[in-house]
Amino acid sequence: MFRIIKQLYIPVALLMFIGCAPKEKSKNEATAEVKTIAPEGFLKSSDGLDIFYQIKGSGQDTLVVIHGGPGMDSEYMVADFEPLAEKHTLIYYDQRGGGRSSLPEDLDKLHIDRHIDDLELLREYFGLEKMALVAHSFGPMIAAKYAIAHPEQVSKMVFLGPVPPMQGDFGARYGANLTSRLSEEEQKEMNAAYQDLIEGSDAKAACVAYWNIALKPRLAEGLPISIVKGDCCAATGEAIRFGMQKTNGATFGSLGNWDLRPELEKLDIQTLILHGEQEAIPMDMVESWPVALKNSELIKVPEAGHFAYAERPDIVWPAIESFLAEE
Repeated sequence: MFRIIKQLYIPVALLMFIGCAPKEKSKNEATAEVKTIAPEGFLKSSDGLDIFYQIKGSGQDTLVVIHGGPGMDSEYMVADFEPLAEKHTLIYYDQRGGGRSSLPEDLDKLHIDRHIDDLELLREYFGLEKMALVAHSFGPMIAAKYAIAHPEQVSKMVFLGPVPPMQGDFGARYGANLTSRLSEEEQKEMNAAYQDLIEGSDAKAACVAYWNIALKPRLAEGLPISIVKGDCCAATGEAIRFGMQKTNGATFGSLGNWDLRPELEKLDIQTLILHGEQEAIPMDMVESWPVALKNSELIKVPEAGHFAYAERPDIVWPAIESFLAEE
């Protein structure tokens, strides 16, 4: 996937940056100073928000992982991404409006452009000349818009179960696909859990009840929800409620009637797209990504839905490792 650029040395207990005197390097070596960075912490955005990050793995190359949502957090990915962390250093962060990051009263701060600013803040903070981006679900939208704004700062991209690059009738088709995979009773229980999440006294318990049903139509037929090891409800009740009720609508709404294809056609960034053949996100709409991105490949993952990395790890991780190894 994404190779990088600069190594991050991360001692478990050190909580401060330590600048190292630069050694004389050849032309082919990175020239930036090496920094020692805490394994987790907060970045301060230009508009005053705290952006939480955490680092997993200790590989020579670094991958920046962008979670879905909007309004979710990185914890739903961490456990399932352990095979990637065994070979690479992974930088996760919670997007503004969710998880351990700030929940702003001013919803204008949840605009998609602010998410792009946060990704650039992350790049600068870690001293990455270029970033290799691994993104899931809504995450590829952030990755793609970042690449459009900062094409020279992206080395490679991996999209897992991406939303389509244009709006079209995505919302209606996606919703219909999810609904068709649940019984009427399941739909009622899921809707009740959602209302309890928004209005009830225990948002975390309601979140668990919600995802116990909501995961089912997002997986390939017959797979148990336990196949997804990540925690969709790791955040505080306040953050879960805020993300579902405010962040999701505010960030999605800021996209308007989106269509990234004209701008994507100008990019020349190696991109790997993996999409489950049983995805609720329509495959024919996702096929617009490789049409627009000239240097890209789409792998249709059999017997997989929205969490192909957990449903078919035997296909997804080897494909990603092969892609990352390419020059």
